[in-house]
Amino acid sequence: MAEKNNPDERSKPSLLEGWNTSANLVTYARIVLVVVYIVLTVMAGPSGRDDVTLRWASAVLFIVAASTDKVDGWLARRNNEVTELGKLMDPIADKLLMCSALILLSAFGEFTWAWAITALFLIREIGITLMRFFVMERPGGKVIAAAWPGKLKTVFQSIALSMYMLPAWTLGQTVEHPEYLPAAVINGYYLVAYVLLLVALVLCLYSGFVYVKGTFFPSRKEA
Repeated sequence: MAEKNNPDERSKPSLLEGWNTSANLVTYARIVLVVVYIVLTVMAGPSGRDDVTLRWASAVLFIVAASTDKVDGWLARRNNEVTELGKLMDPIADKLLMCSALILLSAFGEFTWAWAITALFLIREIGITLMRFFVMERPGGKVIAAAWPGKLKTVFQSIALSMYMLPAWTLGQTVEHPEYLPAAVINGYYLVAYVLLLVALVLCLYSGFVYVKGTFFPSRKEA
């Protein structure tokens, strides 16, 4: 007698199903933008001191790439194109952009305790990504979409890194430009960016805890 298929396996959707939806195409474009962003930022040098124009360009590109996170999600919902691949690739595209920015800014030494903060972000992001693949491989496993703490973390992180990417130091007062912003204003600007980054780090670690708890110790409602 033929063995019956596991109902969980029959109901498990294909990862590549709907790979070419408009929402997923936007996600792929965001990943390409990450590569261009990395090249421009490296060419601009620390704080953009090698080429300020390229630093402004990479900052604008970063903001555009971060902002389009909402575009693919909106398209997926509007066109009823929510796919397993999209739920997997969308947060990966975010992580590639954010982690690239953190690594570059740390390598340039543009904020205090840079590598320690970046390491915590990377450990959480890589760990959660690996867990997503683990969940997918389980019988009946489905990709778990990002919860609200993770989404809020992305917002704070995007704002903080955008502020760091913008070469605000070029707007500081000099002998040639006494009408520019005072040093206290520029320092305050970077202090706000740093505080927002720390808030993003707290949300990052908390959302990671929530994800682990929901994956391995689901409540009856989640199970």
